[in-house]
Amino acid sequence: MTAQAEIERAEETEAMTVREAIRMALREELQRDEDVYLMGEDVGKFGGVLEVTGGLWEEFGDERVRDTPISEAGFIGAATGAAATGTRPVAELMFSDFMGVSMEQIMNQMAKMRYMFGGKTEMPVTVRTTEGGGMGAASQHSGTVHAWIAHFPGLKAVAPGTAAAAKGLTKAAVRSNDPVFVFENKMIYEQQGEVPTDEEFTVPLGEAAVEREGEDVTVVATQRLVGESLQTADSLADDVSVEVIDVRSLYPLDTETIADSVRKTGRLVVADESPLSYGVHAEIVSRVQEEAFFSLDAPIQRIGTPDTHMPFSPPLEQEVLPDGDDVREAIELIT
Repeated sequence: MTAQAEIERAEETEAMTVREAIRMALREELQRDEDVYLMGEDVGKFGGVLEVTGGLWEEFGDERVRDTPISEAGFIGAATGAAATGTRPVAELMFSDFMGVSMEQIMNQMAKMRYMFGGKTEMPVTVRTTEGGGMGAASQHSGTVHAWIAHFPGLKAVAPGTAAAAKGLTKAAVRSNDPVFVFENKMIYEQQGEVPTDEEFTVPLGEAAVEREGEDVTVVATQRLVGESLQTADSLADDVSVEVIDVRSLYPLDTETIADSVRKTGRLVVADESPLSYGVHAEIVSRVQEEAFFSLDAPIQRIGTPDTHMPFSPPLEQEVLPDGDDVREAIELIT
């Protein structure tokens, strides 16, 4: 389905930022289900380090919006145990780079418990975390690590590129009975878009969205690069018809929507901020090769960060980060 069709199907929409859309999703799920609660560093009275949970502590109180000590291993472990015993915690990892501290809890407990208990134990835990460079926050606060989670069996991973997707995926994650990681690119929190205000609006896990229809080349993008790709497509409209797809869900991945688009256009650019080697780009390319190889008229192009850590220096950071100019160059190379 196209993203526009999703919006048009909604009875009421409102223009809001990605930050506001996520906050709306969390508020609605806290109101809907008393088993849902938030936990993490500074999510309460402070309102979150990037202000996503602002106002929720005042509305729902300490029991439903819980500040935790600075111990990712501690509160991710607590969320895992709480989910296994019947509640629906939403844990915020302030920066995805800190995920390594809690990988024992994630990989050996959260991901495997349902499998090792023969399906008798559900794991309805959501982990929200921020990703990406652009803030001058240096290497330990600027990583894009969603390929770790998308790669590991038992875990689901989503990475919204629009405000509507941010709301819908967050709500779907909270309602899921499996562990879902919501990767929020910190540079698009102020990005605005139309968002359905219906409390039952969700985006199904495993469903991509065609954000812009085109005929000549397909750009499959994630997070910040969705907006960059849309701007690039608009600027090239007189010469090239570009179809832009927001992956939205990294695992499960909507191979069908991507392959169908490539069968139409014959060309593919994959744009994701993560390092190029062994990641999301490679998985999408492999699936297209398997499903739509004979439709390709040109080599697939990848846009991402080099295999390096994010520099602190602003000029170096901008040099490393992929952007719309990189997408334009890739499109021009194959059209």
